[in-house]
Amino acid sequence: MSLKNKLFSALTMAFAVVAFSTFASAQDTTKTDTDTTQKQEKREWRKGNRDGMGKGFRRGGGRGGMMRGFRELNLTDTQKEQIRTIMESNRPDQATMEEFKTLHQAKREGTLTADQQERMKTLKQQSREKGQAIHQQILAVLTPEQLQQLEQKKQEMKQKRELRKQQRLQNQQVPQTENKDN
Repeated sequence: MSLKNKLFSALTMAFAVVAFSTFASAQDTTKTDTDTTQKQEKREWRKGNRDGMGKGFRRGGGRGGMMRGFRELNLTDTQKEQIRTIMESNRPDQATMEEFKTLHQAKREGTLTADQQERMKTLKQQSREKGQAIHQQILAVLTPEQLQQLEQKKQEMKQKRELRKQQRLQNQQVPQTENKDN
């Protein structure tokens, strides 16, 4: 093979390597950008749900709990303080929390007795009732306009949940049809 052919072959190979690596890195970058964007949005969502009016407003596993919908209501300082007082005065006692933790752990381990299961049901029911009472006390603090805004927000959230549910169902159906084609 002549020097001219060797040089031409080397240049062609170099060009091919650069072209393929460019395409491969472009595909990886797109995925990485999407992943990074999704992770950033998730962090912002979590941060947004942590930004509250105080520790007492983070009931519900740090996701905002029942106070999540109150952020956009432009509460006055007096209302915020009243709500803080309601939340603080209704905070569960440590002994009940420890008992519930112990029962939950026993359930996970499979060692939950019938008596313990009944006690767990009772604690859950009491917690649910207390939560409803707290919610009613907080609603009493709001103005009629704020109550209307809250109701509107609930409807919007319900629509978003329905939309996400439909999207999940569609996403579950798509892979099944793709597998049937293959």
